[in-house]
Amino acid sequence: IERRLQDLVDIPVFHDDQHGTAVVVSAAAINALKIVGKGFEEIKMVINGAGAAGTAIAKMFLNLGVKNIIVCDRTGALCKTDKNLSAAKMELAEITNSSLETGTLKEVLKDADMFIGVSAPKSLTEEMVRSMAKDAIVFPMANPEPEIMPDLAKKAGARVIGTGRSDFPNQINNVLAFPGIFKGALSVKASKITEEMKVAAAFALAGLVKEEQLNEEYIIPSPFVDGVAEAVAAAVAATWK
Repeated sequence: IERRLQDLVDIPVFHDDQHGTAVVVSAAAINALKIVGKGFEEIKMVINGAGAAGTAIAKMFLNLGVKNIIVCDRTGALCKTDKNLSAAKMELAEITNSSLETGTLKEVLKDADMFIGVSAPKSLTEEMVRSMAKDAIVFPMANPEPEIMPDLAKKAGARVIGTGRSDFPNQINNVLAFPGIFKGALSVKASKITEEMKVAAAFALAGLVKEEQLNEEYIIPSPFVDGVAEAVAAAVAATWK
């Protein structure tokens, strides 16, 4: 629907649960990776949830330079060798999982550096977190109950944890992204939201956490921090040509 609408109209079309989520997750990841001393191009990332949000997140991280992304649905890893995938999932499998890994979430999560959950409560276990790489980053974002509770993820060895909830540190909240993205796009009379805008928005958000503030429990600003929308808007506007 979103793609078709954008083809039909000359104003920006933006699906917040897809692209807003992807921008804020990316901002959180930018800073989390600084803490653990890893780069986008070297990590193994597993995304659990192959719907709208999971798809947008995967595409965003490909744009950020991640080469090893595996997306799982409830049956396991999406792989282009599986001819039973739906058209949407096959499209996603074609651009991810270049190592052609197959198996369940538990199997493909082994040695992963980052887990992103846009799926269902309790789908990630302590055992799975323990199987991840050292200094793992875990973003279980199912609401109201995440894929794993932060205290359990921490106990299992995760270094940096973020959820979709406001009662835990590092809330990954779409409201950080969309007001500024809208404001920036409208200020330059943009006809669409581009990939460059989304990447710029993510780096602007990440940059609002100063180096001296950055720690495992503060990787992304609160929506109540002054200047969030303005910083995102300025970054988005600057990309439009």
